[in-house]
Amino acid sequence: MSGDKSDWNEYSRLVLNQLETLATSIQALNSEIQDLKQEIARMREREDRVDELRAWKEKVDEVASPTQLQSLVDDTAELKQFKTKAVTVFAVIQFLMAGAMFLAKMS
Repeated sequence: MSGDKSDWNEYSRLVLNQLETLATSIQALNSEIQDLKQEIARMREREDRVDELRAWKEKVDEVASPTQLQSLVDDTAELKQFKTKAVTVFAVIQFLMAGAMFLAKMS
């Protein structure tokens, strides 16, 4: 009978040790699960930001595409150059007309 009690005590210590090991493992797993939940929340937040950026880009693309914007910039540069040439030609013609009027009055 003494052997049975000794065996039972030994067995119960072994079971308790295993239960403590399992409890520690479960706590570690719970900690890892919490870390994963936090990481998933961060990823969802990033995904939301990406969705917002995608929606913004679609709105901008509806207004004008990048190639259209580049074309607009090029056209604007050409128009500025044309304006400069037109003002210069106008000034030269005005000067020549003033010179011609002056010569007409002198003769």
